[in-house]
Amino acid sequence: MNIFVKTLAVASALFLLAACDTTPNKNGGANGNGSTATGNASPGTQEDLAQNVGDRVFFEYNSSELTADAQHTLDRQVAWLKQYGKLNVTVEGHCDERGTREYNLALGERRAAAAKKYLVAAGIPAGRVSTISYGKERPAVVGDDESAWSQNRRAVTVVTGQ
Repeated sequence: MNIFVKTLAVASALFLLAACDTTPNKNGGANGNGSTATGNASPGTQEDLAQNVGDRVFFEYNSSELTADAQHTLDRQVAWLKQYGKLNVTVEGHCDERGTREYNLALGERRAAAAKKYLVAAGIPAGRVSTISYGKERPAVVGDDESAWSQNRRAVTVVTGQ
């Protein structure tokens, strides 16, 4: 193995470790609100949603049922979306790496749909919320253990504009 490859491997490992220094808690994120972001954000932006409300909810293995913690985060999202009534969002459904691509796309869609259904039932107009499934194609954390998988089983609410 030449020195370039060794250096690249070490740099990649350090980058991954730096990116993974926070883990979600039962409330959905490193800071307890479904987000790992910190700092100040402009009101009504994706950063505001992530930092002050929580932009993601997590699911149990092979499930699209909303947990009590997920519902709590979605309740905060409802209040935020009502405050910023002209914003539209897309709920992205994600899965961990286990299972086939087709199965995970379907599971991701069920997760996104569950979050959308909750938002709509709480008073957000259905036309403001779209869904998409990425299945296992966009992991938040790369890894093949429960600590990585638990962060990848998620639905993320993304501000898409007005």
